Amino acid sequence: MRKAAITSSFTLLTLIALSVTACGGDGDGGGGGDVAGASRPAAEVSVVPADGAKDVKPNEPLTARVNNGTLTALTVTGPDGKPAEGTLKDGAFTPKDGLAVDTEYKVRATAASEDGKETASESTFRTLAPSKEQTETVTVLPAGGTTVGVGQPLSLTFDHKITNKAEIERRLKVTTNNGTEGSWGWLTETLTGKDRVDWRPKEYWKPGTRVTLEAPLSGVDTGTGRYLTKSYATSATIGSSQLAKVDIPGHRLTLERDGRTVKSIPITAGDPAKTPTWSGKMPLMAKEGRIKMTAASVGLTGYDQWVDKSMRMTVSGTFAHQAEWAESYIGSANRSHGCIGMKTADATWFYDQAQVGDVFEVTGGKETVAAGNGFGEWNLSWENWQNLSSLTGV
Repeated sequence: MRKAAITSSFTLLTLIALSVTACGGDGDGGGGGDVAGASRPAAEVSVVPADGAKDVKPNEPLTARVNNGTLTALTVTGPDGKPAEGTLKDGAFTPKDGLAVDTEYKVRATAASEDGKETASESTFRTLAPSKEQTETVTVLPAGGTTVGVGQPLSLTFDHKITNKAEIERRLKVTTNNGTEGSWGWLTETLTGKDRVDWRPKEYWKPGTRVTLEAPLSGVDTGTGRYLTKSYATSATIGSSQLAKVDIPGHRLTLERDGRTVKSIPITAGDPAKTPTWSGKMPLMAKEGRIKMTAASVGLTGYDQWVDKSMRMTVSGTFAHQAEWAESYIGSANRSHGCIGMKTADATWFYDQAQVGDVFEVTGGKETVAAGNGFGEWNLSWENWQNLSSLTGV
């Protein structure tokens, strides 16, 4: 766990008005105003959380209360003493990136009375240490330092339901070397039911783009009593534009690289009467190689076998892969259980060319794949995708 620490100073433009009133009787003894030489009351300052407090929620504001004076400084320091930004409003200081969990912090507040005399108050407290049941974990894609295809989104998948989506999304920062326009959107992942937030560009990525994601999420409350205990970061470079255009009725897969046809190979797709293949845009999620495929895992019957050169296209189990048992009808009939099958030599060649994030553009299948089934958000219009941001209209 990264031990976040923050230090920040602020000056409040707050004046506490003092008034002294004198009453005189009849005649010439009346008068009003300050009494010469009268001392001003000392400023009083107190800090919340109180000194020695434990299990402080990391997203709670830190407050300094002042009587008879003006707050002149507020300093928040963690284990390493490094400064960080924050906001001060109505006497409450909120760290920009929140506090880390299970970490000790010190707050020092200073206030000055009207005659300039300073009073200080300090508090040392510890943020809560979430139990395993209170901890939320995140899977971040793409892996750092990788080269990916033009359809690869930035993606964070959470283990449990998230209700505090806006606070999480506010913390996420995407930087590109060419000002790529994009938007976050929240999805419910097919089969797993997990909440996921993806950032995709308006159009496919431009090859050569360098993108970085910063996600300072340590200490964020998910809204369901769970806390994120880490901050995350990843970066990637966009490789060549590779589109695998799949014509199901024509039994062909054509690989286009940077707008030029590289190769067209025969395939077999899902049986249209029993197990049709999805239509739509499906970025390659993972190159999984040799895996065991079973019909039961996707609610079907009829097969249980090892499959080579497997490339995952959806969460629900759509793959492109080697299918040597189907070579008699590859290129002439669609007889698979929904996957895209290729001859051994073609599958080997294509597997070697493919990069995670390349887009399969499939036509002639059944209805369009759902947005949360893999990276199916590319099947939404740009306007509909933007509407899935928790910050739309905020």
